[in-house]
Amino acid sequence: MGNKKETGIQMTRTGIVNGRFQVLHLKHMEYILAAKMRCDKLYIGITNPDGAHTRDTVHDENRGTKAGNPLTYFERCEMIRGAMEEFNVPAKEYDFIPFPISMPEYIAQYTPKEAVYYVGMFDAWDEEKYKILRSLDLDVNILWRKTEEEKGITGSKVRELIATDQEWKQFVPKSVYHYLTENELDKRVKRLELMRIEEKKAIEQMNIAEAVERLEMMESQDMD
Repeated sequence: MGNKKETGIQMTRTGIVNGRFQVLHLKHMEYILAAKMRCDKLYIGITNPDGAHTRDTVHDENRGTKAGNPLTYFERCEMIRGAMEEFNVPAKEYDFIPFPISMPEYIAQYTPKEAVYYVGMFDAWDEEKYKILRSLDLDVNILWRKTEEEKGITGSKVRELIATDQEWKQFVPKSVYHYLTENELDKRVKRLELMRIEEKKAIEQMNIAEAVERLEMMESQDMD
């Protein structure tokens, strides 16, 4: 990871990042590694760790869906562990914890008392998460503020690429690609994402049909 003292980065003992990591991609790794450079021990918080600790949010309509959460807590830990090894982060310098961001009243049950919470700011959901953490009187460090256009690849885009048989290998760490394909988890991602796409199309068609029906009713009333 290099000599952190020479970079001028302020170090802390314990840091925490959080995310769904569905699927872990290179922008996720940029975030994780930026936080790791700033702390001796990094806890990687897995949001939506299970169905019981998941709630929807107006800022992320797919956050609580099956398609948006194809990988289990264990599978995500294994996937990230492989990526951390790929990027030469010693195993003793990081660990995993559940991080129920959508049920913040439980966060303290899983996190160290004294820690810096690292976040990256891109969109409304990031702003909401920041407010949640600050409302808990936690020490929050903003790594960067960027526009949505600067965000780059996203987990939802990777899932879409997998579902539509497009190239996605270049957007994830090599270890992640191998982990998903060797364990056939990409097939689960594809199946759930295709179901989501079909459901969305059905709803759109239903809305169109309802709109046409309303229009026809209005036209018939005008004729009367």
